[in-house]
Parts: sequence; C-alpha cells; structure tokens
Amino acid sequence: MTGTKAGQPAGEAKPRRRQARGERRIQQLLDAAANVFCRTGYASASTNAIAREAGVSPGTLYQFFPNKEAIAVELGERLTHQMREAHGVLFTPEYASLPLGEMLDAVVDPMVEFNCQNPVFLTLIHSGDAPGIMTEDHDALHVALQARLEELIGLIQPELSAERRTRTATMVFSLFKAGLELVLSHEGEEQAAYIEELKASLHGYLAPIIGTQAPSRTP
Repeated sequence: MTGTKAGQPAGEAKPRRRQARGERRIQQLLDAAANVFCRTGYASASTNAIAREAGVSPGTLYQFFPNKEAIAVELGERLTHQMREAHGVLFTPEYASLPLGEMLDAVVDPMVEFNCQNPVFLTLIHSGDAPGIMTEDHDALHVALQARLEELIGLIQPELSAERRTRTATMVFSLFKAGLELVLSHEGEEQAAYIEELKASLHGYLAPIIGTQAPSRTP
C-alpha cells in the first residue's frame, strides 16, 4: 500500500478532490453569472463579463460551460430545485388550521425571502431571451404550487366550487407576483413595509372568501 487509507482504493482520493474543486469552481462561476445577469440583464451579459466577475480566464470558464446559455440553464435548474425544496413544505393541510394572518406569515415570508436572496431568478424568468427550459421548469413549479393552494383553500372552505378555488388561487398568485416586484425594488425599512403591504393585500382579498379565523373542526 502506498499512502492510501485502509479500505480506500489507490487513486480514489485525487479524483474526489478534483470533483470537489470542480464543483466549487462551477458554483463560483454561477454566483458570478447571477451578479452579472442582475446587473446587466441576461441579453447584455457575456461569458467574458462572467469570467471577469469570477476572477478567472475565459478559458477556465469554457472548461465548465460552452456558452452563456449553458450557464443560465444550470443556474436556473439549481434555483428551481432550491425553490422546490424551500416551498415544498408550503400549502400543506396543517396550514388550513391557522388563522389567516398566521397562515400568510407562514407562506409569504419564506417565498419573499427566497426571492430576495436570489433576485437573479426573476431576472432570468422575465428575460425574453433566456433559455426556454428555464421558463418551462418555472411554469411547472408554479402550476404545482397553485394546485396545492387550491387544495388548501378547499380544506378551509369546502363549500367553494372547484372553479372558485381555481380563480382564487390564480388571483392570489397574481397579487403575490405584483407585490413581489415592489418588494424586490426596495431595500431596508421600505422593503419591510412593502412586505407588510403585500400581506395586507392578500389578507384583504382572502378574508371575505375563506374567513380570518382558524376553521372549527368537528370532533
């Protein structure tokens, strides 16, 4: 045995280290791309600008990504996965037992936080030149979340028709997206104020439809 740990095949450690370094470099490039996309927009961004932002040569970038589109697709896939993981616990049946104000806090806060931490997500989604696979993945996630919201509304107010649940969920997402644009365009205290305005808007819309108090449950 020549320098390998017991039970570890010779030559295994180096490939793992190379893989770890490669993953760190990929993340470095994706972080740089996110900054460039947010600053200049997707259409105006270039691989040279991304390489400069990352502090590497264009040649190093091309070792991992053939072009700007590939970078955007990888970034979009990772962000969509993170959003799916972060929002996967939202709109669960447990939320149906909360008063409306508490339910909005529990749902809106993590969704706003994700978008504030990852502003590039909406930048890419709103770009008409971004790769189509990104918008397809986003749309699929949106459809899944809206379906879960419709189910939650049905649990709170079972007498609502399926059509009314769909319209209500669609309006909620439309209000949220409009309010989110305002939230992301402000910082500090103003941003916090717009988050509260967003919740107030959603509360005002939903209150006459599903009520404000936790639904009573018959034993």
